[in-house]
Amino acid sequence: MGAVSCRKGQHAQMAAPHKEPLEPAPLLVEKPLPEWPVPQFINLFLPEFPIRPLRGHQQLKILGLVAKGSFGTVLKVLDCGQKAVFVVKVVPKVKVLQRDNLRQCKEEVSIQRQINHPFVHSLGDSWQGKRHLFMMCSYCSTDLYSLWSAVGCFSEASIRLFAAELILVLCYLHDFGIIHRDVKMENILLDERGHLKLTDFGLSRHLPQGTRAYTICGTLQYMAPEVLSGGPYNHAADWWSLGVLLFSLSTGKFPVPAERDHVAMLASVTHYDSAIPASLNQGLSLLLHELLCQNPLHRLRYLHHFQVHPFFRGVAFDPELLQKHPVNFVMETQATQPSPSSESMFFKDFDCNLESFLVHPSLA
Repeated sequence: MGAVSCRKGQHAQMAAPHKEPLEPAPLLVEKPLPEWPVPQFINLFLPEFPIRPLRGHQQLKILGLVAKGSFGTVLKVLDCGQKAVFVVKVVPKVKVLQRDNLRQCKEEVSIQRQINHPFVHSLGDSWQGKRHLFMMCSYCSTDLYSLWSAVGCFSEASIRLFAAELILVLCYLHDFGIIHRDVKMENILLDERGHLKLTDFGLSRHLPQGTRAYTICGTLQYMAPEVLSGGPYNHAADWWSLGVLLFSLSTGKFPVPAERDHVAMLASVTHYDSAIPASLNQGLSLLLHELLCQNPLHRLRYLHHFQVHPFFRGVAFDPELLQKHPVNFVMETQATQPSPSSESMFFKDFDCNLESFLVHPSLA
């Protein structure tokens, strides 16, 4: 399910460095630009998206299409110089400005450059071209949603491991005053040893402790009731999302079916009576009840709460120890997935009109 965002950004205003009058219309019309854009079209995205010489990114080869949404495209690419595979998120500048999303787009990069954690999918590079913004990260072949779709309910041991890794990530972010706001299975990648990497900080923002947010954003089935109602809410909303995720891994279904919009979803969530299967471990059942708590003040949220929780008895909340062994069932499932097409193509101009490439058979 796609993300829902009602965020209203701020219009950025820049003084024109040239004396000649400038034409603002091209900023609002999505069409090929024959020449370099006006200076404002570059300066608006600095310093988070620096300008790079084109030759520095000419050695990237398209290997496949990872995802394509209404806001941008994610491509799998090979860096021929490093001989390494990456994913590149490509966002048209025009769409950023049309949707008043400049501030959020820059904050996404700012946040990812600030954080460094073993269970975070870190940003490798970001830059801008004539028409697009680019964000490059390492490549992970599987996400948690694909794994869940393939295997259904997870074992208790796997849930305990994944929950501990996500708890460490969320505590780390919240200590930095960062709220993710879109914790869901699709935004959790699995590395080559089967461990988690939280990704997609497109809806994240800096939210200092004690302050509140009001934007209705995220993915409906994972949104906390205080978010669905338009706030105020804080970092506790991420813990509700974790509860939804763990419920789904445990039972094979979401606690509340998806609704058409946030109003209907709020009604369903508000009248939701947690029907946790009796077959679940008592500690896991308690954990789900304490995360899926309607009152955010009573929701589990601090690391020491989890360290002493019955479900995590004997678990060392240490990234190195959690990653000591590979997650075998994840690696076995990855091995059974069909291999991607070996057909590929070079970028002659990495800042080209990508629509012409996306109809290529190898990217279908």
